[in-house]
Amino acid sequence: MTDETRRWQGWREATERALYGPGGFFLRPEGPAGHFRTSVHASPLFAGAVARLLGEVAEELGTDGVDFVDVGAGRGELLAGVLAATAGSGLSVRAYGVERAARPDGLDPRVVWTDRPPRGARGLLFANEWLDDVPVDVAEADAAGTVRYVEVREDGAERLGGPVSGADAEWLERWWPLREPGTRAEIGRPRDEAWASAVASLAAGRAVAVDYAHVRGSRPPFGSLTGFRAGREVPPVPDGSRDLTSHVALDACAAASSGGAGTELVTQREALRRLGVTGERPPLALASTDPAGYVRALSSAGEAAELTARGGLGDFLWLTRRVPPEEGP
Repeated sequence: MTDETRRWQGWREATERALYGPGGFFLRPEGPAGHFRTSVHASPLFAGAVARLLGEVAEELGTDGVDFVDVGAGRGELLAGVLAATAGSGLSVRAYGVERAARPDGLDPRVVWTDRPPRGARGLLFANEWLDDVPVDVAEADAAGTVRYVEVREDGAERLGGPVSGADAEWLERWWPLREPGTRAEIGRPRDEAWASAVASLAAGRAVAVDYAHVRGSRPPFGSLTGFRAGREVPPVPDGSRDLTSHVALDACAAASSGGAGTELVTQREALRRLGVTGERPPLALASTDPAGYVRALSSAGEAAELTARGGLGDFLWLTRRVPPEEGP
């Protein structure tokens, strides 16, 4: 065992190194799509819905020229889908991929690839399964009820460290209080800050975060930290071989961006239904009048059903923050 693998550290530091450090999981050539399937990969209907949302934002702004900022862009899959869906629509889309990995080969040359959201964008900032991979620390209440940081080694072994204090303790008390010995929480303060910063980059439009999430009335008592590799859930070991993720306290993120009346939190099922993705089966009569059309419509309905399924992707939460022109940078 090397000195590095023996070293105890907080989960936030360990996750940062495992995901984004040298040889980190998210910097690998295959990208996230090589290991798990998001809504973007499940169906082109998702990109089509985002494209319609972009059109709504452009209409609200009274412009045909609109920015689309994809935060946590992976290898540009959603960007490619949105640009394809808006072709011929009359919209002039300025596209930005925000990602810490290198620009992927073959990406549309219109896409600006950057490691942070551009300042002053006017349009739609969209973050699909980004916040769950913003590294956070983990806390646990010990036998005496004292809330302590959980420390971890590279091999996944854990121990309790020092008491949680300062801003982290204040965040837990407000958003995820731990009262019983053995209960755990992911301290979402870095995600709140990341989301507030992303929202603040917009000059006008909407910011949308889509993620595995929970709110204060339904926090998991032992947290939700886990790993994913090659399409399977695996133990969370910070060795760079797997994704490390946990559900997002999205209500805390909402408050951090000081949204007030401009903030909304709904399920993906509801959000996509508003954008025309319902999962309804085509009428059976179509099978006799247009068999090929029926098969296409049936396939589309199946994809829509997956995107909106209860107990699955449909339970994701969409956090929307509207940014009026006078509020932006």
